[in-house]
Amino acid sequence: VQLQAFGGGLVQAGGSLRLSCAASGSIFSVNKMGWYRQAPGKQRELVAGITSGGSTNYADSVKGRFTISRDNAKNTVYLQMDSLKPEDAAVYYCAALLVVHAADYETDYWGQGTLVTVSS
Repeated sequence: VQLQAFGGGLVQAGGSLRLSCAASGSIFSVNKMGWYRQAPGKQRELVAGITSGGSTNYADSVKGRFTISRDNAKNTVYLQMDSLKPEDAAVYYCAALLVVHAADYETDYWGQGTLVTVSS
């Protein structure tokens, strides 16, 4: 199983970016998916999560600016980031809680991370 994240880059404060992350491999079902971020010298933190049914949760710092969504048919999760601030700069990681074929338990998988830089 692989999670591949795309969409990071450099943007000016106030701008937008859209991240995407696709899970591939021998997947039976994908339950929760989410985005985390880690800035230099800081702990990794949850940015947003979404269940297979579409329920979402967000960190307080991004509520109203970021939107998480997913395409269950493609096992893909998106993060639309608007009104970006310099403090949003970090490496963003996608994660998925999923069940692989022939397994009866969930496992966490992580993507490789994509860098978001926000200039002031």
